[in-house]
Amino acid sequence: MKLPKPTSELQRRAVLQGATALIIAAMSDAAASKTAPIAATSSITGRGIGDFDFLAGEWIIRNKRLKDGSSIVWEEFDGSATVHKLLGGMASIEELRGPGGKFFGMGVRVWHPAEKMWADHWTGAYNGVVNPPQLGHFINGNGIFISDDEIDGKTIKARGVWDRITPTSCRWYQSSSTDGGNIWADNWYMDWTRA
Repeated sequence: MKLPKPTSELQRRAVLQGATALIIAAMSDAAASKTAPIAATSSITGRGIGDFDFLAGEWIIRNKRLKDGSSIVWEEFDGSATVHKLLGGMASIEELRGPGGKFFGMGVRVWHPAEKMWADHWTGAYNGVVNPPQLGHFINGNGIFISDDEIDGKTIKARGVWDRITPTSCRWYQSSSTDGGNIWADNWYMDWTRA
């Protein structure tokens, strides 16, 4: 997924700006928690085709994200998704719904065999534009996808991670980094439970 957008580009930017403020606060506070970078001993464990098969089906999702424009205030809401496995496991398409079943957006993941990596695209229901992908792999069992973005003229890294994968549940979360990926600030969590 590429930086989910609830309703507008302004809201996406507000979430990223809030995350950027959180990163700056975390850097100045030695006690602040942070997501550890991928260890040098990490290895690609995904096989490529079929990596996203776990996601096919119907899901109930509990969202927790930084409130627009905030670096400390979180909002929570329920959602749901329908995910389809396509092309024999080379693609996965997710239709995401927010509260009340209102269409929210669509995730499109495609395996690129020549590059041996996944491209994870996001399309918001508010405008239908397919964003440039986050690229990545399954590393030590977790799907890790990274892209570059720009906020107020500053380059940041955005990361989406699939982890806690079981037959009946998984988690996706989003982070951003202003220092090239050394420190990540989480700004959105989605806990998925199979319907």
